[in-house]
Amino acid sequence: MSLVKNAPRTATTIIVRSDANSRITKTRNPYDALMRRIFQEDATALRGRKFLTIIEERQAAGNPVRTEEWEKILEELQVGRASFYAMRNKLLGAGLISISKGEYRLSGQFSSDLMDMARWWWTAVLDQKEENL
Repeated sequence: MSLVKNAPRTATTIIVRSDANSRITKTRNPYDALMRRIFQEDATALRGRKFLTIIEERQAAGNPVRTEEWEKILEELQVGRASFYAMRNKLLGAGLISISKGEYRLSGQFSSDLMDMARWWWTAVLDQKEENL
């Protein structure tokens, strides 16, 4: 039997909307809008944001969230173990968080991936010069 926490991490699907009025920066709360593009259910989106906030605050305070604190996090998020690890794996797959030395950390991988995709589209497909991006 495999443990949920050891389940393979898969890619995360993020909803992209082409309508200019749907841009994340046009919303009143961009953080929530991003979470709703990653998670199908509003409750999971809110828990995902709360988990990211916990990670952010603890990381800033120099006391990062340790992976072995999972039971405490389950209580704080009021979620079951399988739901927590499914949510966590989506955040890992999206590149919003990483795990290093048993600690959860915010990650810049999400931003790097988006910039890489934008640069590729701009230069390879649209045949524009990168400096005009």
